[in-house]
Amino acid sequence: MKKISQFLVSLCLSVGLIASVHAQEAPDALIKRLSTEIIDAAKTDKSIQSGNRQRINDLVEVKVLPHINFERMTSLAVSKSWRTATPEQQKQLVTEFRTLLIHTYSGAITQIRDQRVEFKPFRSAPDDTEVEVKSLVIQTRGEPLQLSYRLEKTASGWKIFDINVLGAWLVETYKGSFSAEVSKNGVDGLIKTLTEKNKKLASASAKN
Repeated sequence: MKKISQFLVSLCLSVGLIASVHAQEAPDALIKRLSTEIIDAAKTDKSIQSGNRQRINDLVEVKVLPHINFERMTSLAVSKSWRTATPEQQKQLVTEFRTLLIHTYSGAITQIRDQRVEFKPFRSAPDDTEVEVKSLVIQTRGEPLQLSYRLEKTASGWKIFDINVLGAWLVETYKGSFSAEVSKNGVDGLIKTLTEKNKKLASASAKN
């Protein structure tokens, strides 16, 4: 459970508040800004500190989600089954995966306490369209957590499509469970599983 908790906090740190950045901001500058802003918000916003789920969800919805390429992230996680899914199934998969990550991020925000982020030297070429930004989450207690972010250059700026926490890429983590579900119950079975999981998470959040 400790590792899961660390994963959630780190995940939140990696996809925080970045709506105010300019579209052409360098990817490493973007990640540095979002990390600082999400930590500051978690530490200073009294509504977030008190666990106000509506405030936290609104924060994630408005500030975080526009800067993630959910369609690409979902297609990578669903893997080869994405290509055989119908357009409607693909739409449902993106919607449910997006909702799942909203719950994940919202839960992670409430766990931020005294963390800070240090970044490793960033190297890229002017014509790169995909890059990786590496960092460490420094904690008062415990070992630093290694984080990496994969971003792609789009017409509207750099967007995150994968995150690595403690050596595990988010997409790969979901790919295994998604593949197992599709093998047993098909794409519709995966959609059903995600929908049911999101309902349970929503119900649990409402009780907090």
